Amino acid sequence: MSLTMCLSSSQQVYAPKNHGNDADTAQLWEEYRAKYHKSIQEPDVFWGEMATKYLSWFHPFDKVSSGGFEEGDIAWFHNGKLNASYNCIDRHLPAKADKIAIIWEGDEIGENRRITYNELSKEVARIANVFKLKGVRKGDVVTIYMPMVPEIAMVMLACARIGAIHSVVFAGFSSDSLRDRILDCHSRFVVTTNIGRRGGKTLQLKNIVDHSVERCPNVAHVFVFTYPGSTLPHLSEKDVNMSDLLKKVRPVCPCEFMDSEDPLFILYTSGSTGKPKGVAHTTAGYMLNATLTTDNTFQIKVSILYVCMIVTY
Repeated sequence: MSLTMCLSSSQQVYAPKNHGNDADTAQLWEEYRAKYHKSIQEPDVFWGEMATKYLSWFHPFDKVSSGGFEEGDIAWFHNGKLNASYNCIDRHLPAKADKIAIIWEGDEIGENRRITYNELSKEVARIANVFKLKGVRKGDVVTIYMPMVPEIAMVMLACARIGAIHSVVFAGFSSDSLRDRILDCHSRFVVTTNIGRRGGKTLQLKNIVDHSVERCPNVAHVFVFTYPGSTLPHLSEKDVNMSDLLKKVRPVCPCEFMDSEDPLFILYTSGSTGKPKGVAHTTAGYMLNATLTTDNTFQIKVSILYVCMIVTY
């Protein structure tokens, strides 16, 4: 099977390279079917094996699952302790410290960054330490209203590192939509950039956040990053200049030991058919689902570069 994408009106089409052959594909399908049948026939055995294979645990779980949809008391990986930030960064450092973790291409041609695992580790730790300095604690909800810059991933990982729950709000939503989501999850902290750029347009994100926070009296701090190549405006008493504080904190921050069922993040529906609904995703269950799905879909290999691309017109 091949996937093609039309990139411009000139009808240029680029097909991916075939990294295998028919025999490899047939074998992969057989392996997939075997896994699938085991997941249906012996779900606890299957998911226990997958959780051990794909996730790094500070303390192993002693029971795979319990409960059901009837009572809404489903729980996974009882008493297991782990951390999403550790799984995404720390466990890879011994072998991949100098390898690229994030490749970012900005809105303008030539606007790009290459960030290694070692650099990512230090930046995430610094952000986490600034959060802790300003009162963010385990269980707090941090609302993120940012453009597609590397710092948005760093902020999510920093939240996970200290046990805070992040709630990402699309940086194209209005101030009213942002306000509603801040109030609904009782968030006391907001993270943004002064501006955002998308498709050649400049978005005044900080102004939108200010208008939202005016109607959210419980918000204690707004953490403000400076978009590359721009100037940070005057900040109010609630605002935290991340460019300034990040230089003053250590690039090391220990991980919180999170229970497998502790919330990792909240994701809101669009609200197009009614009041937005926040769906909470737990730590171990979400990580295992994301990792296993990605591996089954792409058969991840360290020699291949995987790209998540958003095309704007």
